[in-house]
Amino acid sequence: MADGLYVSMCGAAARAAQLDSVADNLANAQTPGFKAARPAFESFLPLGAAPDKQYPAAVATGLDLRAGPITQTGNPLDLLPEDGAFLAVRTGSGAIAYTRDGRLTLDAQRRLVSGGHLVLSRDATPIVVPEELVPVVDRNGTVWGSTTGQPGVRNAGDVDLGELARVRLDGPVARVASSLIAPAQGGRATPVDALVHSGQLELGNAGALEGAIEMVSAQRSYDTSMQAIQTYRQLDQRATDLGRVR
Repeated sequence: MADGLYVSMCGAAARAAQLDSVADNLANAQTPGFKAARPAFESFLPLGAAPDKQYPAAVATGLDLRAGPITQTGNPLDLLPEDGAFLAVRTGSGAIAYTRDGRLTLDAQRRLVSGGHLVLSRDATPIVVPEELVPVVDRNGTVWGSTTGQPGVRNAGDVDLGELARVRLDGPVARVASSLIAPAQGGRATPVDALVHSGQLELGNAGALEGAIEMVSAQRSYDTSMQAIQTYRQLDQRATDLGRVR
């Protein structure tokens, strides 16, 4: 009966990991650029275990890179790269990560940032906007300082400030922060010339309804595993009681 108890414990642990993942997805369903986590499960046969029992486990959590719903904001610094491309940013630790969160603002040094992280140009440098100019981003990802702030209208005093780095992520990726990801071992970031739409954002790709269904399913499986644990404990206790000398 001990093998059955351990199988149930492994099942409960695997479902607990799934519940954590689903809860995180639900909490970030409306977060721009968020990519849902999808846990993967596997069964295994431990050394010395009963040959008729397989132990479940949550072995990995992959990220779903599919596009999320698009919302119109009207803010010219809210950006949406086409074809699933990611913007490159530099984190506080100095590492380069990638995001679909296109909510750009200016920090105190008038550098373009997304979520507090420096937005990078194609040459991996921050984009700085002079004090007297307004940042504008065209469809080709070029950032220029405008004297009027009107997209598509270039004037003699306007200045090109750089081109946004856009990349396609291939292979395994890992989450760095809520809306930041980076290539994992075997993954790579390839520069692309994706067009950029202003005044639009991509929300998280974890649907609320889908997440609620997954939450209920995972919770029921977790409860079933916990009930099995209690049943095996009771059976073990009864076996012990029967074996006592009265």
